[in-house]
Amino acid sequence: MSRIVIERAASHRPAALEADEVLLERALELAHTDRPAPRRELTRTRRRTLTRRGVIWLGQTCNLRCHFCYFLDRIENARHPEHAFMSLEKAQHICRTLREVYGNTAVDLQGGEPTLWPPIVELVRFCRAIGLHPTIITNGLLLADRRRCIELREAGLRDFLVSVHGLGGLHDAVVGLQGAAAKQMRALSNLRELDIPFRFNCVMSKAAAPQLPSLASLAIETGALAVNFLAFNPFEDQLHSGVRTANNVPLYSELSGPLELALDRLEAAGVEANVRYIPLCMVAARHRKSMYNFKQLPYDRHEWDFHSWSWTGLPPQRMRQGETSPPFALEPRIPADGVRRWSAPLRRAIAGHPLLERATQRVWSALSHVRHPAPTHEQLLWNNAEVRAVEHCGYRRGKACRRCDLRRICDGFQGDYAALFGTAEARAVTGLGRIDHPAHFIREQDRWVEEEDREWALP
Repeated sequence: MSRIVIERAASHRPAALEADEVLLERALELAHTDRPAPRRELTRTRRRTLTRRGVIWLGQTCNLRCHFCYFLDRIENARHPEHAFMSLEKAQHICRTLREVYGNTAVDLQGGEPTLWPPIVELVRFCRAIGLHPTIITNGLLLADRRRCIELREAGLRDFLVSVHGLGGLHDAVVGLQGAAAKQMRALSNLRELDIPFRFNCVMSKAAAPQLPSLASLAIETGALAVNFLAFNPFEDQLHSGVRTANNVPLYSELSGPLELALDRLEAAGVEANVRYIPLCMVAARHRKSMYNFKQLPYDRHEWDFHSWSWTGLPPQRMRQGETSPPFALEPRIPADGVRRWSAPLRRAIAGHPLLERATQRVWSALSHVRHPAPTHEQLLWNNAEVRAVEHCGYRRGKACRRCDLRRICDGFQGDYAALFGTAEARAVTGLGRIDHPAHFIREQDRWVEEEDREWALP
């Protein structure tokens, strides 16, 4: 039996909860949680420093077909220029650029499925040698082979970020492969026994939403150091493609209950938890410290640096063929959609008034020559976060957002989600006064720090 204490209702227990507990017990048996796990002494801090982690996409080749994957078109189309894995030499060049040009000290190695890439061990060894501590984002199937885990550990891998999207058959259905969950649990058993750190990524699909508390318990019992809960992930092929529909995307209000229970369990067990891309008003106040919209991401040391991410996210850095494009720095920008939104009322007001139109043009011309103080590094990141939210992902706000004290640090509702469900779920948070700094709530979260990062991440 599991050591987990699961809340037991005084009266009738729902059949779904009973079923989830059975699935959880089976998963824990496969992960061999009856064997002692390594005790890891972690340094924790509430200090928020800007991330120094980069990311590289090695190619969109994968052994699963997750229905919510935002690269699904590229994975299924072998002719897509980003489908094939790149060469080791190109990957090494990109990683060296992350280290030497952008100053990154860690990197997420991402696919497709990176463990399928033949030279992955060599790349891990190379990254470690140049001071770029590597993480592999993986579905874990190939890690069911203990020898593969040992190879990567000995090459210098820092940790794994394992994609766990449900229990048992639900996970299999979500990822499109029968037996995937059982292999993943054997992989977690290997990582525990070999003392290789790992974290969880969990996409909160509609089917998986009721299982979030059980997935939190799985993380606790297997020894995961952190759990990332991902909502409507607003990127890539997913946008406007019909991949996400009302049949597989849960309402944020439907997520709130099971998500809050999962967060409570993780906090009680001392496991770090992070929630991506949900409006801050969708959870109880005690959980706002775990909520990360675009403006909070730069303060998560396990998320990606906007500077290097903007470069590695371009097609030349994600294709097998061709050279990489030159590195570049971020520049201040006003989101194009934001310009239209802010200027539309003014344009309507002066339409048909020639004198006002000429006067306005003179004012804009004069302002264009005014020298503005250079933004700080932090302000530049906030600006980039707004560009990503407004221009790239079409975020929208509900009526309640206009009265909300959190509106300057919360993105609102992702564009495709708003198109499916609208924005009526928004609830204005008031009585706090206007909050301007994105780290206002996340400063209260205890986060662990790797030994290699202590010098710059701790006071």
